Amino acid sequence: MDGPYEHPYPSPELAAAHPFVEYAFERHSDEEMAQRARAFREESERRRSVRLFSPDPVPRELVEEAVLAASTAPSGAHKQPWTFVGTRDPEVKAAIRVAAEEEERVNYLQNRMNDEWLEALAPLGTDHHKEFLEVAPWIVVLFEQRFEQRSDGTTRKNYYVKESTGIAAGMFITAIHRMGLATLTHTPSPMAFLRRLLGRPDNERPFVMFPIGFPLDGARVPDLRRKPLDEVFVEVDRLE
Repeated sequence: MDGPYEHPYPSPELAAAHPFVEYAFERHSDEEMAQRARAFREESERRRSVRLFSPDPVPRELVEEAVLAASTAPSGAHKQPWTFVGTRDPEVKAAIRVAAEEEERVNYLQNRMNDEWLEALAPLGTDHHKEFLEVAPWIVVLFEQRFEQRSDGTTRKNYYVKESTGIAAGMFITAIHRMGLATLTHTPSPMAFLRRLLGRPDNERPFVMFPIGFPLDGARVPDLRRKPLDEVFVEVDRLE
């Protein structure tokens, strides 16, 4: 391997002790990379959070493909500290809605969210009603695994759990959008009821809930503007 590295990776000792394969990378021309980048950005610009879903069914295969895509996310020590739990059962979805609306009712109507938070949410028009949890054909809850539970009863630590799970969540959303479906990130804090309703073990904690489906015909979304590049990207070209 040629290159400027004094300490190449993997070292001969590491490669002898653990399996490595050559990275199958295809390099594109600058023009093609720019075209691919623009196409992906333009498609991403069309992504929106949807709160009115069609009841039209969504094949399980599509949800599985999104989970597999999300599971390619990088994770601390490659622990992949996440579990995606999906349901399309009407009774389960109804129970999730009841529990979520109770938490949101306290949030919105009993001052668990402060005035500043409510002011920030005002342009979105959200409230404690969450009908979409029953209407959407799928609910997928992403759980973070706080530690690993092994089959022999022992446990092992997971690393960078929230960071890893957050990246997987973003890739899941992207996969859902890319295939032509819609979703919404829903976090009815606190979310402990999801572990109970979905029968998850003690090492898992709900991270975010995704209703998934097709947008209802005529569904509307807030007319929002995303921050321009100069507000979200800074290049540092010298030390201060």
